[in-house]
Amino acid sequence: MSIFNELGIDEETQKISEETCKRLTKRFEEIDRIAEYNQLKVLKAMQECNVSEACLLGTTGYGYNDIGRDTLENVYAHTFHTEAALVRAQITCGTHALALALMSNLRPGDELLSPVGKPYDTLEEVIGIRPSKGSLAEYGVTYSQVDLLDDSEFDYDGIKKAINERTKLVTIQRSKGYQTRKTLSVERIGELIAFVKGINPNIICMVDNCYGEFTEKIEPSDVGADMVVGSLIKNPGGGLAPIGGYIVGKKECIENAAYRLTSPGLGKEVGASLGILKDLYQGFFLAPTVTASALKGAIFAANLFEDAGYDVIPDSTESRHDIIQAIRFGNANKLIAFCKGIQSAAPVDSFVTPEPWDMPGYDSQVIMAAGTFVSGSSIELSADGPLKPPYAVYFQGGLTWPHVKFGIMKAFQAVKDCDKM
Repeated sequence: MSIFNELGIDEETQKISEETCKRLTKRFEEIDRIAEYNQLKVLKAMQECNVSEACLLGTTGYGYNDIGRDTLENVYAHTFHTEAALVRAQITCGTHALALALMSNLRPGDELLSPVGKPYDTLEEVIGIRPSKGSLAEYGVTYSQVDLLDDSEFDYDGIKKAINERTKLVTIQRSKGYQTRKTLSVERIGELIAFVKGINPNIICMVDNCYGEFTEKIEPSDVGADMVVGSLIKNPGGGLAPIGGYIVGKKECIENAAYRLTSPGLGKEVGASLGILKDLYQGFFLAPTVTASALKGAIFAANLFEDAGYDVIPDSTESRHDIIQAIRFGNANKLIAFCKGIQSAAPVDSFVTPEPWDMPGYDSQVIMAAGTFVSGSSIELSADGPLKPPYAVYFQGGLTWPHVKFGIMKAFQAVKDCDKM
């Protein structure tokens, strides 16, 4: 009996999975080449910034003269090729990082434009699309949106018409969120930024980079983004960062964000790093190879479920620009079964049964599977989806390829068993 049998995977699923993996050898080799390049890019940044053992220690209280914190921000700026960076444990999540970047660089009377359609659900309350206390709308910032065309292409005519004298900031969401449109490649983001800047070079272009870091050799900051924003419990944390977010970009934008995060007059000078710096450094160092494992898992899942007749986005052959794989089930029971399969494959809380619930920031019940070492870490093996049509699951993460492969096999087995009921 194989170890897969002992862990509840039947012979049929094992055979299908192995055949699928054999077909993916060349694609996995390309992912490894990208990981190698990004690994050396991070290493080069750490060496150029003179990371020392002293940088791994933390501070308490005000955090004045925190060499480790300041050096880590230099490492991020070097890696992303930007003027400055804000990397802080005080940024609680990706939504917080995005809200911070927006609220610190927009003023009453300004307009925010999304040229890529509806933003991620949790940003709706930040912007004020759904009323919420402290939203941008409450502070007199208006919002405009231009949807993507049916083929996920940019509506350049619509964008040109939407830009006006009050347009101060354009927000570009790289990943699909709870949508089924294509994730944006860095190249396409660069084309969009060039178009916007061609109309008004003073417009700030911000990219929500969540789930996209290290999936390509370049980042949005390499193609003209003024700010690039993300979460440390996604790709750049490498599974070790216990909390935090980052904003990299133009010095003025980062200073504005720092003054908003702490206080006018204090900015980046305060903010104790406590005892987590070693995890932030080591996680960032490991991030390229961890992201590669997650990418392999996404491609494996796409091929496995597409062969089984399900609609998958991206499809089995498309190039990848984030770690998320969407699978449309058209059925709530299969969505729930998939998440239960992922949860049962976890190293933590594998015995827990995930159930749909009313989650803050979402307009419908959401089911989430995440038996993770860091709570809510979506660079670890995880899956989630809103309980509404088309009943799509959004799978991401996996710290190691063997684990993410097994997790997908468990989810596949669970959906297959659901079909038999």
